Amino acid sequence: MKSHLVVALAYDQLCTFEFGCTVELFALQRPELGVDWYDFAVCAADTGKLRAAGGITVEVQHGLEMLDKADTIIMPGWRDADEIPPPALLDKIRAAHARGTRICSICSGVFILAAAGILDGKTVTTHWRYAEKLLKRYPHIQVQTNALYVDQGQIMTSAGSAAGLDMLLHLVRKDQGAKVANLVAQRLVVPPHREGGQAQFVPRPMPSDEHARLAKLMDWVRAHPALPHNLASMAEKAAMSTRTLQRHFKDSTGLAPGEWLIRERVAIAKELLESPSTSLPQVAELAGFGSEESLRRHFRRIVANSPGNYRKQFSDAGAIHP
Repeated sequence: MKSHLVVALAYDQLCTFEFGCTVELFALQRPELGVDWYDFAVCAADTGKLRAAGGITVEVQHGLEMLDKADTIIMPGWRDADEIPPPALLDKIRAAHARGTRICSICSGVFILAAAGILDGKTVTTHWRYAEKLLKRYPHIQVQTNALYVDQGQIMTSAGSAAGLDMLLHLVRKDQGAKVANLVAQRLVVPPHREGGQAQFVPRPMPSDEHARLAKLMDWVRAHPALPHNLASMAEKAAMSTRTLQRHFKDSTGLAPGEWLIRERVAIAKELLESPSTSLPQVAELAGFGSEESLRRHFRRIVANSPGNYRKQFSDAGAIHP
């Protein structure tokens, strides 16, 4: 990773959050990691001071010529999915792609790559609000509408805003290894890897009566996690068929009912583990896992940590108070 230059694009009407994520990941020096960290630069697609979301203005030292030196290029969004990017920018992207530069986009930044013609035949993702527009405008691109990010090797694309962090951490994991990526995630106070896809965040229309029944069911299950829930019992409680319940769960949460139930139980277990007075067998029973073995297995899969280690890290007994 020596002398690996990451260049982020800035432009007028800059997406501040996506740009900030990129700066946070790659511009900060991280000597505590003991690895050769990235070099970082910003280049501007427009001249003069650039307006950014939130009333911010940004001054950038470098122009598009900096893209010629980049090992990795990151597009932190684009100001308007309906606006074709400047020809000079598209030419630089095509040239970078031709010489093997890694190119990444966050959210609407994928429209820059698509306009440059480097995505044909590839699988990408973007924010769920833009997916249909991307599909219609560029029919030769495969759009994975539920992914948080898609890695195609030389090209990486991510869904909206915070999914950019998932992709950027994945990039670090590929370059530097899981241990370094996990340490960076800890510093950012974010999970090193998120489960699920965009579907859990997409608002979907649902008949009001069925939506109300599903919401009541979820609240009831959360209030009674120790009961022996299963698909049939939850469907009966919601007065739905099992098939209808599965469909509405998928539409509402992006998860099957059984997986949603396990994740709810893990969330309850995390809260219980933060109290040192609750023993591990009690946690397993109260959260509905039935056994310590089941608790450990599901907890490790979802949290990527053991219940014991989680308790050491987050229980009141181990907390550092001011």
